[in-house]
Amino acid sequence: MLQFPLWKRTVVLFICLFGLALALPNLFYSRVERANDARAMVEAGQTLGSEEEAALGGWPGMLPSKLVNLGLDLRGGAHVLVEVQTSDVYVERIESLWPTLRDLLREERDLVGSVRRLDSAPDELRIRIGNPDAMDAAADAVRAASQPVLSFTGAASRDFETRTDGDEVVVTLSEAERRAIDERTLRQSLEIIRRRVDETGTREPTIQRQGADRILVQVPGIGSAEELLQVIGQTARLSFHAVVRETTDPAVEPGLDEVVYPSMDIEGVYYVLERRSVVTGEQLVDSQPSFDQNGRPAVSFRFNAAGGAAFGSYTAENIGSPFAIVLDGEVISAPVIQSHIAGGSGIITGNFTPEESNRLSVLLRAGALPAEIKVLEQRTIGPELGHDSIEAGKVAAVVALGAVLVFMTASYGMFGLFANVALVINIALIFALLSVIGATLTLPGIAGLVLTIGMAVDANVLVYERIREELKTAKGPARAIQLGYEKAFSAIVDANITTLIAAAILYLMGSGPVRGFAVTLGLGILTSVFSALFITRLMVVTWFDRRRPKSITV
Repeated sequence: MLQFPLWKRTVVLFICLFGLALALPNLFYSRVERANDARAMVEAGQTLGSEEEAALGGWPGMLPSKLVNLGLDLRGGAHVLVEVQTSDVYVERIESLWPTLRDLLREERDLVGSVRRLDSAPDELRIRIGNPDAMDAAADAVRAASQPVLSFTGAASRDFETRTDGDEVVVTLSEAERRAIDERTLRQSLEIIRRRVDETGTREPTIQRQGADRILVQVPGIGSAEELLQVIGQTARLSFHAVVRETTDPAVEPGLDEVVYPSMDIEGVYYVLERRSVVTGEQLVDSQPSFDQNGRPAVSFRFNAAGGAAFGSYTAENIGSPFAIVLDGEVISAPVIQSHIAGGSGIITGNFTPEESNRLSVLLRAGALPAEIKVLEQRTIGPELGHDSIEAGKVAAVVALGAVLVFMTASYGMFGLFANVALVINIALIFALLSVIGATLTLPGIAGLVLTIGMAVDANVLVYERIREELKTAKGPARAIQLGYEKAFSAIVDANITTLIAAAILYLMGSGPVRGFAVTLGLGILTSVFSALFITRLMVVTWFDRRRPKSITV
């Protein structure tokens, strides 16, 4: 007799109903999406307008509301490929070595004499000492200050190399340190870009590393590539410097420990600033768009404990002196310190629009990029193309589904109808899983879904053909059905495991669209096996228990 315990029937029915409920929101995609956006605004404490209120009531909160995320090729959006300029970080690393080495050599002033930095190439540091006879001792002292670099090869490496050139000590970064900087800079850039994009509230962006120094950013739903570059393209390196003097001469020569930056707001005005900053944007813990005392858009900020202490101490000691706020090599403003600013908070003013102040606060909150990025490729994909792709995918899916339904009904009659019902439930289960795990459906993913529709009935075909063979041996219908499922099981598992392995390899080795295809194909295989071995069998057993036919025709 056919064996299908009650508990197993209950579990199968529960999974089917639960899957249908999770897949349901995708039938009302736009309505659910607007309701989710309005609900997110409520959770963020924002005031809803009339449209948002209507959207919030468009989908009951008690129902499932997770949707399948649409990829860039279906939703439209921006595609940008950037290259991280790691050479900029080499220069900063060299700059950071100078104060340490200067203080180290000054401790040996009796031996080496005076210590002075010379102009040099950006990627090296040249130090001249007053006593040329002590060159070896000076080089040894500098060399001893180098630190070991972690190397995967196990070879001992130092972070910088030291050599002598006449009466000069020359310091350059080692190759191991450059590789470490490259890796560290790319990882940090990747994380900061991800934070910046997440701050904009976009759905399911693709942000991944490409090669040694490139980052691919794909953001569905954003208006254009230019809009995306405004978010990720600016370095957003904030720093606060003491002002040496203000000038209108663009050719002014700064001192050795000074820099010249132009004014962002006043054309033709330049500021000579101390090179070393008092505090930097790295010590910011929060920034928010706000308004100044005149009602103009501004950005308020707050430092951490160390930054707040340094900021408060400097303002207390320099009342009446100008203080420059620098963003990416331009002076936003240079207000005069009126009083001691305690608490580690302040406000950045300038000729901002509300959109600019909001974008700047997002950039500062997410953090500054460790290096500039160079745009190698940018594309804007219009929503019309995505709409056409979705419509084409719908047509392909409907045609494939219709052809399979007709074939199964014509070939297997009542049993074919059982397989058809299971196929429809199978598609719903795929969308339910895509919604639950937050996977992104792309155009290749639709191709994987259409392929799954064709493959989904393979297991049923194997079972039904096996039942036909068993019926020819004059066994009863109940025994024939049971043996059909038992003997077809190994063939079904073998065929689907090999396909699942191929999908896993595509996912691990591929990227972008290939992964989208692999995800949909892999989930389709799992749901297809479940629908063939459990859903179809449940319907066959239920029908057989009620009818008790003396013979059956498959």
